[in-house]
Amino acid sequence: MRSAGGRTIGILISATLAFGLTSGAAFAKSAEDPALLERGDTGQDVTEVQIRVAGWAADSAAEEYVEVNGEFDAATEAAVTRFQDAYGLQTTGEVDAETQSELDALEDSDGTKNFNFSEFHSKDGAGFSGGNVGESEVKENVRRLMYKLEAIRKKAGDQPITVNSGFRSKSHNDSVGGASNSQHTYGIAADIVVSGASPGKVTDYAKTTGFSGIITYSGFVHVDSRVEYPDYGAGEWYWDNA
Repeated sequence: MRSAGGRTIGILISATLAFGLTSGAAFAKSAEDPALLERGDTGQDVTEVQIRVAGWAADSAAEEYVEVNGEFDAATEAAVTRFQDAYGLQTTGEVDAETQSELDALEDSDGTKNFNFSEFHSKDGAGFSGGNVGESEVKENVRRLMYKLEAIRKKAGDQPITVNSGFRSKSHNDSVGGASNSQHTYGIAADIVVSGASPGKVTDYAKTTGFSGIITYSGFVHVDSRVEYPDYGAGEWYWDNA
């Protein structure tokens, strides 16, 4: 148990991924205060909220993202508000019981509500191994990526998303002619097709979703979160047409 803003919030770990990673936290409801989390709160609960609302970074195309730092700041509050609006909730910017319920509903033991980890496995059968970072780091990166893709799916009217390419082992990346430092080799990138949406429209969604790398191809869109991972070597925004 921890104290946040004068309230006690319990963290109920809902599932544990392979490789020792915790998939996420469900936030215990507070009888005395309907706001479980709000601006000024800090800690693991806030970190998990930031991961789950990261795809609601902006109202219109903007080079902005939700920093996952465990601090419930103005950007987090704005993202929560956009999430609430998209899901038909009261737009308070606070994580109350109803908002918590919707955030929890996005989680699944094998990924998120609409995405499975297997969809992001390297196409050479390597799973999440053989990349530029370790297997457990890749899997957590993919988990965070999934929540951004959940936001794109919602913005597209809940249309299904096909992941043409997710994580790539270095071997597979070499075989398809990818750059040696490809964001795919870290598990922070995906090449996607949204059912019924043109690549241009998908790009429009991606530009409000906190993706700092966006490349629009004729048949799909590449999205990645490079700016959030400066240690991976590509720390600047890059939006372009192929």
